[in-house]
Amino acid sequence: MRYTRERLLELEDATLVPYAVRSSRTRGRTHPETESSYRTPFQKDRDRVLHTTAFRRLEYKTQVFVNYEGDYYRTRLTHTLEVAQVARSLARALGLNEDLTEVVALAHDLGHPPFGHAGERVLSELMEEHGGFDHNKQSLRIVTRLERRYPGFRGLNLSWEVREGIVKHETVYDLPSAEDYEPDLRPSLEAQIVNLADEIAYNAHDLDDGLRSGLIAPGQLGAVGVLRELAGELGLELERLEEFDRRVLIRELLGLMITDVVTATDSALEREGISSLDDVRSFPAPLARYSEGLSTQMAELRSFLYQNLYRHYRIVRQVAKAKHVLERLFEAYTQMPEMLPPGARAAAGEEGLFRAVCDYMAGMTDRYALDEYARIFDPWGR
Repeated sequence: MRYTRERLLELEDATLVPYAVRSSRTRGRTHPETESSYRTPFQKDRDRVLHTTAFRRLEYKTQVFVNYEGDYYRTRLTHTLEVAQVARSLARALGLNEDLTEVVALAHDLGHPPFGHAGERVLSELMEEHGGFDHNKQSLRIVTRLERRYPGFRGLNLSWEVREGIVKHETVYDLPSAEDYEPDLRPSLEAQIVNLADEIAYNAHDLDDGLRSGLIAPGQLGAVGVLRELAGELGLELERLEEFDRRVLIRELLGLMITDVVTATDSALEREGISSLDDVRSFPAPLARYSEGLSTQMAELRSFLYQNLYRHYRIVRQVAKAKHVLERLFEAYTQMPEMLPPGARAAAGEEGLFRAVCDYMAGMTDRYALDEYARIFDPWGR
């Protein structure tokens, strides 16, 4: 039996919860297209995201550690893949649309510039008087305008629900601005799940990378309630945490967070009487959530990571270097546009110089930005 698009849509109708997004009821694409014979619209969107230049570049963009720090640390690409895995697990357990959840997860960081959040802060400051910079909006800009792969339109022509999920991506560190996408309404529960999956993934893998790098000492973990309790349940001694023990701790922490979100979200949906997608969108607060107890513990973990990893002097040095590199490149390109490659110069005529420079720099990998800096400012660079 072949699973045609029509059959897949029937299966969604039969298996998804009433408040899930159904591919058959998508608000559609900006430019009319014939849909695939064996993929739903959201599956088609997922495949389009995977084949973008912007997605491949995530391999060499910073999560916490710059690429040259080592081959074992997370990059923006591996972070994205971990978010997608967690998000699909959550969506499956809650009866939501896994394909929509996955494509929003895969696309949520396409617009991140080099050097992680430090790079975003720098571009935001440099573009303050020229329209600003926000990586959610940049992700949307990539999928609606900057990627050019089809003769009939710019961008990827993704479904409305995917674009909404991208621009409304929200975590503690990312606050959305969603003009043109019903900013007064909540996104789908699928998109809300991605927001939490993002936080779950970076809480776990940043802790893992911090321990692996030695920037966080195992003995420090006892200061975090959830880690202290989890280690006690697992019979682990935090003062003498070996490599295998670290892997067990991180794996169990992930499982704890995922299970808590499934349970707490399901309880909230039942308690609030959510029975339709309209109910989800009109609810005044996110319905995807931690339990109250774990929410407090996650705030403690985030604070711990901020103080002991993100503000570690080695990371602060990386941030300072990133700021210097990006500021000098921006200054060079805007003062002497002739330095820009032909594609970026052509974009300047269409988008304006500052926006074209911002697009060009946001698309850089860490490695390319450092190489470009050397080419321009190192007297011995080629």
